[in-house]
This record gives sequence, C-alpha cells and structure tokens, in this order.
Amino acid sequence: MRTGIFFCQVEENNRLNIAAVAKYAANLPNVETVQELGIQPRLDAKDLAGQVHSGNLERIVIAGDMPGYFKPVFTKAMALAGHDPLEVRLASFREHGASGSTTLERAKAIVVCAAFGVPFALAVEPAETPVQPTTLIIGAGIAGIQAALEIADAGKPVCLVERFGTIGGHMAMFDKTFPTLDCSACILTPKMVSVAQHEMIRLLTNSEVIALSGSPGSYRVQIKCKARMVDVDACVACNICSEVCPVEVASEFDAGIARRKAVYIPFPQAVPNAYLVDAENCLYVQSAGKKCGACLKKCPKECIDLTQKDEIIEIEVGNIIIATGYDVLRAENIEHYGYGILPNVLTALEFERLTNASGPTGGKIVTKSLKLNKRTKLEEWVFDANGPAPKSIAIIHCVGSRDQNYNSYCSRVCCMYSLKFAHLVKEKLPGADCYEFYIDMRAFGKGYEEFFERIKHEGTFVIRGRTAAISELNGQMMVTGEDIIQDKLIQFPVDMVLLAVGLIPAHGTEELSHMLGLTRDEDGWFSELNYNGRPMDTEKGCIYVAGMCQSPKDIPDVVAQASAVAAGVLSSISSGKGIGHRGSVTLSEIEARAKNLQAK
Repeated sequence: MRTGIFFCQVEENNRLNIAAVAKYAANLPNVETVQELGIQPRLDAKDLAGQVHSGNLERIVIAGDMPGYFKPVFTKAMALAGHDPLEVRLASFREHGASGSTTLERAKAIVVCAAFGVPFALAVEPAETPVQPTTLIIGAGIAGIQAALEIADAGKPVCLVERFGTIGGHMAMFDKTFPTLDCSACILTPKMVSVAQHEMIRLLTNSEVIALSGSPGSYRVQIKCKARMVDVDACVACNICSEVCPVEVASEFDAGIARRKAVYIPFPQAVPNAYLVDAENCLYVQSAGKKCGACLKKCPKECIDLTQKDEIIEIEVGNIIIATGYDVLRAENIEHYGYGILPNVLTALEFERLTNASGPTGGKIVTKSLKLNKRTKLEEWVFDANGPAPKSIAIIHCVGSRDQNYNSYCSRVCCMYSLKFAHLVKEKLPGADCYEFYIDMRAFGKGYEEFFERIKHEGTFVIRGRTAAISELNGQMMVTGEDIIQDKLIQFPVDMVLLAVGLIPAHGTEELSHMLGLTRDEDGWFSELNYNGRPMDTEKGCIYVAGMCQSPKDIPDVVAQASAVAAGVLSSISSGKGIGHRGSVTLSEIEARAKNLQAK
C-alpha cells in the first residue's frame, strides 16, 4: 500500500531523535511521504485529505508517543479522500517501550511494523527458552506474599527476598481496609505465618538483590543477606535485649511517630518473629566492640552475635517477580502545609499508626504534647496516650498528587483512605468536627461510592476545593482554602491536619531497574509490556511486575495482579518454556518478520 507517515507529538520527547526515525522511515518500501509535524500541530482534515488524494495514499501511519490523540482528524481525512479510514495505523513509542538504551532502534521497529500493517507484538515476539523451576520474588508486601503462596502451594520452589527485617510491607502498618473496614492484620498476618511455615518458600529478610546475570529462564542472582546478629531460630522475642539497649531511634514501622531501640522487633506480629540489630545505630558495632554490648550480656538465650557479618549468596532461578511496592512523597517538600513545622500536621501513614491498636497510643487519637526527653534533656513533641484529643480535624486530599509541581498523576488510593480516616475519627471521637477537602472524589471501586455517602451521613463535612495553606494563629492551626460549590474562600481553626500524601516508586527502584535491565515510565514506575493486554509482563523475558511497583492501586487490585502473575509463572514452569528477551530481537529481524506477516 502507498503509505504516508506523519510524526506528531503531544509533548516534547528529549529521549528520541525523531529526525533519525523519520529518515529511516523515508527509505521503507511503498512510503510516499514522511512529515514531521512537531508538537501538538494544528491539523485540518480537509488539508490532510488533499495530501491523501494528491499522493494517492492508501495507508496513513501516525507516529509518536501518543498518536491516538491525533487519530480522529486523520481518520476523517481518509474518509474525505475516499479511502478506507481503517487504514490509519498508530505507531506508539510509549505503548511499545521506546525508552532507555534501545530507544532509537525500538522506535524504528515500531514504525516499520505500522507501515507494513502488522501488529508490533507479533513481529517482535522472541523465541521460547527453557525455564528453571525456582521463582525469585523481590519484595514481601501483600503482592509478594500472595504470589509466593500461590506458586508454593502448587509445589514449586520460591525464594522470597525482603529488604526489611519483617515481611508484610505497608499493609502491616494499616488499621482497617476500605470500604469494608476489615481488620488489616486479620487478613495479612495469617498469610505471613503461612509464608514462614511453607516448606517450598525460602524466606530471606533483611536482604537485597545486588546483581543479576544469565538469560531468561536461567537467571543467576546474587543476594546480600545483611547480618541480623540475632539467631532467628533461638530468639524467643522476650524483649530483654531491647529493654537494656541505651539507643533510641525513630521507628520506621510506626512512620517515625514512635521510637525503637537499636536491637528491636519491627512489630509484635513480625515474621520472622525475632529481634534484629540495627548495625548503623548499634554502639557496639560502630565502636568495633569498644562500647556497650548490654544486649549481648543480658540475652538469656545467648542468641546475639554482634560480630556477625553480611553474607552474599547466589541462586539460580527461572522467573523473577518484582513486588517492591511504593513510598510516600516527602510532605515537608510541600511547605505551605506546614508539615515538620506545625506538630499536629500528620501524613496518612502517621495517622494509620496513631489509630492502630498496636500503635504508640494504643489506637487513641490524640494531639502531640511537649515532653522532656530524659536522654537529650530537651523538650520535644510526642504522642502521649493521655494527651488531649483533637476537637476538629481537617483531611486534605491530593497532597503532591495531580500537581505539576510534584506528581502529575493520581495516586488512586488517597480519596478512599481519607474517607476511611473520617469514619475512624467519627467512630473514636463522635464529638469532633471532621472536614474533608477534595478536588474530585475518585470513588471508583465496588462499594466505594456507598462508603463516600456513608461518611457524609456520619457527620463529616465534605468540601470541594483546593486547600491553599495551613498556618498558625494564636497557637492554633488555621486552614485556608476554597469551597467551589459555595463559590467562596474559607478559613477556620482546627486541632489536627491529615495530609493524604501521594505515592511514589519505592526507594531503590531506579537502581533495581538498571540491574534487571527494565524500563520505567516517565513517573518512575516499572513499565509493563502492554497495559491492556499484558499488564504483568515486562520487556525482559521471564521477569514480571506485581502490585504497586507498576503503578498506584488498592489492595484488591494488588492481590488480583499478584495472583495473575503467579498463574503466568506456573504456566511457564509447567510447560518448561518461557518467553525470551524482546531486546534480543534485532531491527533487521523485525523488518523481515513484518514483511513475511504482511505477505500472509
């Protein structure tokens, strides 16, 4: 078919040399015209129809990061010119992974397939490869746990690696799950125990993947197992070591609102249910045995070894599942909300721990109080279970999300967990006023809209509009914002502010992507092979993504995706064959395949 190729961009792409791709496209057979139309060109269907008619173009290829944006006008042009509108083909660089070190070659391959009218996925499909039976899962949150259990229950070996001292991830920190208000621990902890007891699962906590070699189906992985310095099998979690430890640091599990010792257990239901030593803050380790050692002397089981060193092991696996989860945006970066300056401005995770029965206040919602730190002799703001309860609470949505200054994307879970917070406030503090400030209410899931209506009936004030700032006036916090329904600016005092902080890729995602040879999207999340058709696969053969590492999603969707990944892994193990690496298919091979497929 006589073909015209038009390059159109919605926004600038500095990663790709469009001129080089256009020059390549001009030399393809049957290509009559190649035009670079630039960024968001003003297109007129009649003018384009004239070009189609004069060039007798039978096929149009729109090439760019988001070519579908321009498809309607080209389709209309083809119809006006009396040609088949179905012959408007899209060459989407973003959809088919034209990023990273292979950007230029991949973009050329995408264009050649569209020019020949062949689906890119058919022409680039790599050869099958033999698969080893063991699966490596990186990250032991709910996604990693779900995938590990399903694969292991099928009788296949799993190595589950977690960089922290316990499995469970962020879900272990939560009190309730929306919209059913089920106990988070009641759902998660039985799965955690099953992982620890499963004979087909090798659990490596306090460990990180540091190197990858080999090929799809037969990867060799180096894992750094950091020294716990406590014998997991001998430790009975009696807490004597922690009681005598003189060092206190902020607790990661409690989101920094409580403190832990240098020898600690992350939380009472941790798996493994044993203590570990924080080497970076242990006086004995940092002084090379010249200071402290109190835990070593007091341990009744003699299960502490402060001289233990890190160990590097190597394993061979066939499939790899990435389930590294997410982190939250640093709220202190958004200065107008006063986080880090005003003591009772909290992030979502901090409030999760405050309302949790296993948290520092036993689940009581209280404001911070000034207390003397006996160790430093300085006053500091802390949560005290006997502290005053807030009489008014403001919950602010979209903090750092849907904001071009921070994250342009929606973090998806913030609306619903903010509604959950409002319910918990009204449940525990019936007399308190609770205000929800939102831009748009994205209650998209089963039972979510009903939950939104429920919290309004419970007495929560729901205000649509952006919050401009949190300030302090006469010792009280003032919320300044807008109410676009009433068309007015508002300002009122509150005792506590909760920030629904947006989600970002987990720390170390960039390093892990380079190590595994995977691409990430413009927001930093791991890129899937095809969002609609193959949302768990990646460009690299036999490597999959599950859960939040791909994009923000809620717990039901995380579990569903983890189960789907497990099914795909089991299918490849059962057949003994997996898909190779797409990057191994050269441009010349793709050209040849596209020509053959076109002929058929």
